[in-house]
Amino acid sequence: MKGWIDRVMRENIAYSFAETDNGEGIPTGLLKAKTAVVFNTSNTPPERENAVFGDPLETLWKNCIFDFCGIKKFERKIFRVVVSSSLQKRTLWLNEVKSTIDSHFPSA
Repeated sequence: MKGWIDRVMRENIAYSFAETDNGEGIPTGLLKAKTAVVFNTSNTPPERENAVFGDPLETLWKNCIFDFCGIKKFERKIFRVVVSSSLQKRTLWLNEVKSTIDSHFPSA
């Protein structure tokens, strides 16, 4: 995933630095989108993930990717535990994805 982000969220496309900045300063976000939504799946129960790892993906997506590129409104949903989920549970997740997308990006 990091390789894809590095290729897509590129300098002078998604963000830029002041002409006198060698890349160590604070960038200017160039993306015109107002909202970003990320859906993650996981096989780790939330209690274990939070106790062992915290939630580094939330920080990375929000602060290090979208905010960096100028997108201030961000929502992330995690669907877990996938490996032992039922068809009924996965169907509920898909409905939640559709509802989330519809709420952030209503059709004209």
